[in-house]
Parts: sequence; C-alpha cells; structure tokens
Amino acid sequence: MARLPSGRRSTIYDIAAATKASPSTVSLVLNGSWTRYRIKEDTAKRVLKAAQELGYAVNMKARGLRLSRSGLAGMIIPHYRNRFFAGLAEAFETDTRQRGLCPIVVSTQRDEAIEASVTATLLSQQVEFLFIAGVRNTQPLNALCRAAGIPCVNLDLPGSDAPSVVTDNYGGARTLTEKLIAKLQKRRTAPRDLLFLGGIAGEHATDRRIEGFRDAVAANGQEMTPEVSCCGYRPSSAREALAARFQALGRMPDGLFINSITAFEGLVQFSLQVPRQAMREVSTVCSDWDPFAAHLPFDVTMTRQNVEAIIAEGYALVDNYVPGENPMVVVPPEFAPSSERESNWR
Repeated sequence: MARLPSGRRSTIYDIAAATKASPSTVSLVLNGSWTRYRIKEDTAKRVLKAAQELGYAVNMKARGLRLSRSGLAGMIIPHYRNRFFAGLAEAFETDTRQRGLCPIVVSTQRDEAIEASVTATLLSQQVEFLFIAGVRNTQPLNALCRAAGIPCVNLDLPGSDAPSVVTDNYGGARTLTEKLIAKLQKRRTAPRDLLFLGGIAGEHATDRRIEGFRDAVAANGQEMTPEVSCCGYRPSSAREALAARFQALGRMPDGLFINSITAFEGLVQFSLQVPRQAMREVSTVCSDWDPFAAHLPFDVTMTRQNVEAIIAEGYALVDNYVPGENPMVVVPPEFAPSSERESNWR
C-alpha cells in the first residue's frame, strides 16, 4: 500500500478509503472500541495495518491499538481527604468490578505535573478509559487521552475537550441559600449579612455556587450585599478568613455558606476559639456532606453530591462514547436530612 505524498498527514478518511470501511468504523477501531460495537476482528486488523502503512500520526503502543483488552479502568482524584472524592472512588471501584474490570484509582494532590504524569502512566498501561475527577485544567489530560485513542470523562469539574459529568452546583447553591435565609428570617426580620466561604475563584463549581448564592439573595429581596471569600479549600485558610470577618464585624456573620467540607473543618476549628454565645445565632449551610455534622452543637444544613449517579452517568458516556462529541451531564445534589435541624447549642 502506497504511503501518502510527503508533507500531508494521513487521516481516518484515508484509512477508510484504503480499507473500504466507513470512517466511523475506522474511528472505533483506532480508539479501541471495536469489540464493543461488534466490529469483526478481520476488519480491525485490516484498519490497524492500513494505519501503520499510511503513517497515521499516532504512537501505536500508547494508543492501545491492539486487539486484546487490558481489563483496566483508570481514575484520578485530587485526594481522599473529604467524603466526596473518597465516595466517588468507592462508587467507581464498585461499578468497575461489576463490569469485570480492574479499577485503578490514583490521587494527584491537585498538582498539574502529577496529574499529567499519572495520566501518561495509566495510558501506557492501556487502561480502557479514564475518569478525570476534580481537575481544574482538564485540557492537557484530555489531549493526552485523545492522542492515545482512549475515552475519558471529566467528573466534578468539566472541560470542553471531553464529555463531563458535574453536580448541579448552581441549583444546589441557590436552594441552600434559600434555606439559609428562611432559617434566619425565623429569628429576625431579615439577615444583616451573609458570607460565602471557601473555594477558588474561576473554578467552575465555585463560580456556579456563587451565582446561585447571589441570585437567591437577590430573589429574596435582601438589600444587603453578601460577602464572598474564595480562600481555597484548606481548613486553616477558611479558619483565618472567618477570623478576619469576625474581627471586622465584632461578631459572627448571621449566615454562612461553606463551600466544601474541608472549608467546613475550618469553621469547626474556629467555633472552638470563640465563646458559645458567638455561635448561638449563626445559621450555616454547606455544599458538601459529612454525617458527623448531625452531631455538631450548632445549626447546619448540607447537600450530598450523588456520587453513585455521577459514576453511573460517567459510564453511560463511556458506553456511548463518540470521538468529538463532548456533552455535559448535570446531576442534582441531594439534601442530607440528618444535618437539617435547629441548633441545640444554647
């Protein structure tokens, strides 16, 4: 089979013409999905041979262009420190084993260099697909997967270069804020101030929650301007930001919207440093969940991100993966009834 003229890169259409297969068939063979779509082994071999002879611009080994399955499924997460990522990993492992695959989960500590290195390593092991969870900049990792012909799905934080599954951060935050205002209105005519605490500005989840928070305040006719402190996710940072706000007001804010359970840890730490009286009338909501919050001596309402549904939707995207099509699926959060109660700290 003749190679293409020098200077022009081969495409799947060249391979399709050479093998008399459709471009979609070629694409499925090259991304390793041919068995799932019942493409004949002879056809797959013919396509792979043509790709090599035409100098198709890919690293054949890295792309996993082989006829046998690895039986491996990969997932990267930032860390195991909160129940969301730990729960996401556990749901992934359970679903993956039920499919007869071996799950590989690696934490990357939100370090871009580690994220890239781990992704490259998992691809070299020819994982059949990769779930990328909680990564702020998914583009480089999605590009690595695309070059290797391996389907990937972004979880929690979306990207435009691969399918994504995210929590309805806007809707959840708006409902949480409405609950926060309603609780405060039971105590006085209107809240004097509200504080959104935690997260990173410019990050999808944080930005959407801030939108929901502000829109709920405006829709409820509140005249005050709510404060926003994107102090990150470390408990120490949240504690310090809350201490600064306490010093500026001379008291605790009337209402707190805590963005993540790790930032919530900062609130718990700070509550131990102030008199009980300072915490008596504070109402708190949190966009994350921990069952132990039900036993805290102050009022808190939480949402739980539905990790089982997120993984199920991620698998649905893998099962129906089409290169170049990058939908975003939004999963509603759940309210944790055990955390929604009045304070017993009196």
